[in-house]
Amino acid sequence: MADRAPLEHLRLRALSKSFGDVEAVRGIDLSVPRGEFLTLLGPSGCGKTTTLRMVAGFEDPTSGTIFLHGNDITNEPPNVRPINTVFQHYALFPHLSVEENVAFGLRMRGVGAAECRQRVAEALRAVALSGFERRRPRQLSGGEQQRVALARALVNRPEILLLDEPLGALDLKLRRQMQLELRALHREVGISFLYVTHDQEEALAMSDRVAVMNAGRIEQIGSPREIYEQPASRFVADFIGETNLLEGPVVGVDGARIQVGLGPHTLHALAERCPIGTQVALSIRPERWALAKGTPRGEMNRFSGRVRESVYAGSVLRQVVELEGGITVVTTRPGNLADEAAGATVTLTVDPTDVVILPAGPPGAPS
Repeated sequence: MADRAPLEHLRLRALSKSFGDVEAVRGIDLSVPRGEFLTLLGPSGCGKTTTLRMVAGFEDPTSGTIFLHGNDITNEPPNVRPINTVFQHYALFPHLSVEENVAFGLRMRGVGAAECRQRVAEALRAVALSGFERRRPRQLSGGEQQRVALARALVNRPEILLLDEPLGALDLKLRRQMQLELRALHREVGISFLYVTHDQEEALAMSDRVAVMNAGRIEQIGSPREIYEQPASRFVADFIGETNLLEGPVVGVDGARIQVGLGPHTLHALAERCPIGTQVALSIRPERWALAKGTPRGEMNRFSGRVRESVYAGSVLRQVVELEGGITVVTTRPGNLADEAAGATVTLTVDPTDVVILPAGPPGAPS
């Protein structure tokens, strides 16, 4: 029997928010299946945190509707929504123990002592903090404090957990460790996570799907692999990771393959419905460039150039190469390979299937 599609859990329909003349969120449509880890990713000011605050009930939409398992919750106050939020600043009570911090919300709601103890123990076990019950926040590391904040949200058994830049205050090594822990926690508790970040690596590492936001709109939504390897716009290509954005006219068409003029070069790519003369942008990820060896054997996309800069960064070697005609590209490859010094002449190749065709225009403009 065929698998059934995941049940829609949270739905945003034509959701907008204005602050005076400023449109922070512009008609967002978004569906989150039950149990999904969905990340809203974008630069500062793109509307991702405002969207999260509307879902939480901390901001009223200017227009649009919020549904939770089919019920309209747009006008419900935050305290009656089965939703909890974890912020970047954990706001733990410094005079209370870990156990008391986690139990605070339950006690405010009048949950009995025995049930409260049981639920707190379950929440602390879920975030690997059993045995920390008597400690104060000042006795905890940043990562441990973050897990207390998670436990405090989970103890209320929300249907959706909202996370607003929760790892932003941590150093890089701890942030990467917490990314793995959050991903494992999501699998364990099985509830929907709606996560907000401006960190592309974080979004790609943790999410089932990523919604890339720009200027109050969703530019693209898809799996991490989809948005990285098949960006739908120049903004997504430029914002997600690093890419080489080149631009030129289509100078030839051969079935599903086109040739794009780049100064003295012709670059082959795969594309449909790109007539000759069309101005297009090309996105080529740095790791897709390969260093050519030996004599060419009819290879397409073979370009000579000179290394302008070579940077060893441990796991990768990053090089800036100026091709003939003054076109500059960035390449990366494993750091254990030989390093061509600045000034060395190299030949680069790229497979036509690794060239993504995009509309021409400025990278930051909304699609």
